[in-house]
Amino acid sequence: MRNKFETLARGGYAARGLVYVLLGGLAFMSALNGGGNTEDSSGALSHVLQVPFGRILLALIAIGLIGHIAWRLAQGLLDADNVGTDGKGLVGRVGSLISAGANVFLALTAARMALGQGGGGGSGGGGESEASAWLLQQPFGPFLLGLVAIGVIGAGLAQIFKGVSRKYRDRLDLPKSPKMLDFACFFGLVARGGLLAIVGGFVAYAALTVSPEQAGGISDALDYVHAMPFGRWLYGIAALGLVAFGCYSIIQAVYRHMNAPSLADVRQALPG
Repeated sequence: MRNKFETLARGGYAARGLVYVLLGGLAFMSALNGGGNTEDSSGALSHVLQVPFGRILLALIAIGLIGHIAWRLAQGLLDADNVGTDGKGLVGRVGSLISAGANVFLALTAARMALGQGGGGGSGGGGESEASAWLLQQPFGPFLLGLVAIGVIGAGLAQIFKGVSRKYRDRLDLPKSPKMLDFACFFGLVARGGLLAIVGGFVAYAALTVSPEQAGGISDALDYVHAMPFGRWLYGIAALGLVAFGCYSIIQAVYRHMNAPSLADVRQALPG
């Protein structure tokens, strides 16, 4: 029987999946029209305002993303996935904490839009630049930002490995005929992992040059791919990969094994 925290966590995966399906779908439509000027996640969310009951849907997305943040914190701080405290386990838990932090900006953006306090931007990595600028202002800022870059690149490579090796199956209870679901997981993880590695490169360059505006997000990574040889084709494939990653997140919402703590356990773990 699912507890309330597990329901919240599964809703978080579904909300993240919806954001990536929307982002990837808009990018693919852009590819059909020539590509470039990719909208970021905030810009993609602004399109939700154009559908009936858009603000209500955005509020649900914001709540879902908050649930995803809470689940990532539970994975990192409470070891909800039982990965342990060895080197590999600690790396995974730190990655969960980084993921939680990365989703805070998106959840706040969705909440502001739902409350009518601003639309989304177009292209660009505003959130990444703001976060990088804040980090650079801290003691040893460039060093800290460099560590974040290494973490993001490592997370991207880990996702590629997870997709290629089919390790995602370890935590999924897929149906007996999962070919389409299995391909969506594989393709989505490899595509998003590659884009994350590019994002990590942007962050590393921002750390080396002490220029936070050099940091970028997924939309900037897509634009980088578009500028490569055969970029329009690669851009379209990457966009479909983001749609697949969104589907993977929704698959996780339904089929993922979870050992979610109860809300009482979470409250007990909080300081004070």
